[in-house]
Amino acid sequence: MADYDYDLFVIGAGSGGVRAARVSAAYGARVAVAEEHRVGGTCVIRGCVPKKLLVYGSHFAEDLQDAKQFGWDVPACSFDWPRLRDSVLAEVTRLEGIYSNTLENHKVEIIKESASVTGPNSVKLASGREITAGTILIATGAWPARPDCPGAEHGITSNEAFHLETMPKRVVIAGGGYIANEFAGIFHGFGAHVTIVNRSDKILRGYDESIRDRLLQISMTKGIEFRFNAPFKSVEKNADGSLTVHTGGDAAPLECDVLMFATGRNPKTDGLGLAEAGVELDKAGAVVVDADNRSSVPSIYAVGDVTNRVQLTPVAIREGQAFADTVFGNRPHRIDYEMIPSAVFSHPPMAGVGLTEAQARTKLGTVKVYTSDFRAMKNVLAGRNERALYKMIVEEDTDRVVGLHMIGPDAPEILQAAAVAVKAGLTKQAWDDTVALHPSMAEELVLLK
Repeated sequence: MADYDYDLFVIGAGSGGVRAARVSAAYGARVAVAEEHRVGGTCVIRGCVPKKLLVYGSHFAEDLQDAKQFGWDVPACSFDWPRLRDSVLAEVTRLEGIYSNTLENHKVEIIKESASVTGPNSVKLASGREITAGTILIATGAWPARPDCPGAEHGITSNEAFHLETMPKRVVIAGGGYIANEFAGIFHGFGAHVTIVNRSDKILRGYDESIRDRLLQISMTKGIEFRFNAPFKSVEKNADGSLTVHTGGDAAPLECDVLMFATGRNPKTDGLGLAEAGVELDKAGAVVVDADNRSSVPSIYAVGDVTNRVQLTPVAIREGQAFADTVFGNRPHRIDYEMIPSAVFSHPPMAGVGLTEAQARTKLGTVKVYTSDFRAMKNVLAGRNERALYKMIVEEDTDRVVGLHMIGPDAPEILQAAAVAVKAGLTKQAWDDTVALHPSMAEELVLLK
């Protein structure tokens, strides 16, 4: 290792890269990180953290209305988008400083420029500087995809949504996944008219059908519109700055102030020189790695969204930890990708872990399904007809809970704790034997019959 400039060179200072760099340095490795944007990556800078803050901000629209039924005299309120935007961006800057300080405190060198791989043990910076390293880690994450249609350049992605100068009155969102549905709730809460345009006939593929259907029903009741089986044909920019969106079929064009593409995220490997260095990439451009995060080139590894395995920040962090422990800590271990909980921070939020009903029937055959369909106590008093839905999937032969899926207030907060029990393989009887915590929404999980 002494023959190289560094023991480890990380390209990308997102959640996975930062964890890998910090832990490797703590083990005594000489580490450098190259980051062309901002330290913190997608989650901290332009993803889950600022988005969750916008979710909180948008939910006050309903909270202020509900407060009246709880005895509060709420005066007429107006929303100031620039104030929230600037507060969120200030928090992002604060978090970036914490991430940077953490790396610096572990003596990790931060290089604020892009880097590309030139060989098994060499990289080249944008400035032209060439660096050698015993091990190279690719942690560049993923980048929002855009459809290939005329005028697509007039649309924004989730990257730009946090920097809008004004809050639009009309928003068209392309896509049916979690980003599309989360931002639909955000924009709607801030007073915009929102239309989701999806090229297929379903939202949130991969999530339990009952739960996603409930979100669709609630979203439509709130006033969010959906246009299904509608591929994009073209986008026109009008003289007043508004946009006209043309979709397939005979549907009328959509007029909007902002068009946001939420049509997936592609592994960010363009320009990294990986294929030229002999690193195998799949058809999506993702780095192909083994169970130890090693690529086809033994000295080059990859973690996080750039591998396109599970595009979740906590997974990237665990992969970065496993990489550092295995390569530099003499503590080899691998990530268990079974029973990973996930959430959609829509209005209301969804959360789930394990098999959906359809997946369980396909994989296990005979299963039992338990549901609770109810109105949260707060919604009852507020006069809000929105109903929560909890769904538990149980393997009939073993009584083991193999899936849990929820939609309703605080569903992600409840699901995180419940996921421990599902991951541990507890039986339905173990849930039944647990005394309910009353009154709470979570108690429905131990009262399912």
